[in-house]
Amino acid sequence: MTQKSPPPPRYGFRVSKWDALILLLCVGLTNWLRAQVFLLWWIVPVAVGHFFLFCNVFRVWWRLELSWAVCFVMMTGVHLAAGYTGWLSPLIMQTPATLFVVWLQLRSPWYHGILARRVNPRLNEFLNGTL
Repeated sequence: MTQKSPPPPRYGFRVSKWDALILLLCVGLTNWLRAQVFLLWWIVPVAVGHFFLFCNVFRVWWRLELSWAVCFVMMTGVHLAAGYTGWLSPLIMQTPATLFVVWLQLRSPWYHGILARRVNPRLNEFLNGTL
């Protein structure tokens, strides 16, 4: 009996019809929340936008995504505790965490996101499963 080997992991930017659908639903939900004058409407595009960035563009490890999410929840909680419900300050304060996560991923020998051929000299090892 021959056993099929698993397909090699893909690399680079990816987008599917499901991704497009979720992004469209996010736009609709965001517009609906703004129309309802829900002060925290901005959480939806920030969270979904970063999820797309991490999963489809830079292909970030799930542990780094989770770390970013914990940081985002804590930072948003601090803003809410201070009575601030706007979007600009939380987004500005979250940007260093976003850049740090992307930087860590780009430096990894397992990096397989956008421009992986240029950025990761060990990409073939990762794709071959020898890393």
